[in-house]
Amino acid sequence: MMLAAQDLMLDRRLNGVSVALQAGQVTAICGPNGAGKSSLLACLAGLLTPQAGAVNLEGAALSSLAPRERARVLGYLPQQGEVAWDLSVYTLVSLGRLPWNAGAAADRAAVDAALAVLDLEGLRQRPLSSLSGGEQARVLLARVLAGEPRWILADEPLANLDLAHQLGLLGQFRALAAQGVGVCLVLHDLAQAMNHADRVIVLDSGMVAADGPPHEALTEALIEQVWKVPVRWLGEPGQRALVAG
Repeated sequence: MMLAAQDLMLDRRLNGVSVALQAGQVTAICGPNGAGKSSLLACLAGLLTPQAGAVNLEGAALSSLAPRERARVLGYLPQQGEVAWDLSVYTLVSLGRLPWNAGAAADRAAVDAALAVLDLEGLRQRPLSSLSGGEQARVLLARVLAGEPRWILADEPLANLDLAHQLGLLGQFRALAAQGVGVCLVLHDLAQAMNHADRVIVLDSGMVAADGPPHEALTEALIEQVWKVPVRWLGEPGQRALVAG
């Protein structure tokens, strides 16, 4: 299963970007501020329409899918999630089941599983207004997971999370990929991309500067070229640390 973008052009944010994402992999999109990361993710989710180019899912135009069908396939987590009403955690996560008509038992099982994965079981009856920023971020992601999408597109999902929850979530993304789910994450932490992604796409000024396995895409030379900072990688594969200077 493939989610592909071909020659995307979008204002000054994307300039001829082509990528083909594979299901069963964790792909990290990295780049400096303003590089086009969020714009690319939103195009892949069908939420932004490029001025040129196309997004295809399994060979068919993403724009040809009915909204409900697209919502079943693609789970999207924006960088800044907003909730208009002060719902309970359980009610908000249950909204992830709206595209489905699987029955009450299946819906409850999916919601319970999402709450468990994100360590939210003890908060299920709490109103959102009583939660910390990190807890709210986990609830919004649980809503995505409850929808059981075949693709997860998450824009900076680790922001506001403490280290334990960051590592736990990265482990869950890897487990989902092992089950055949396509996972695409916008990440600012290059060490986490190096250690936890199967593939890294580096954007710079709306163009693809590198695309490949982390050790090939995030070389010291490429990082200095794109981020304008000299760096060194330390440590063993899977446990690499990035040192500036």
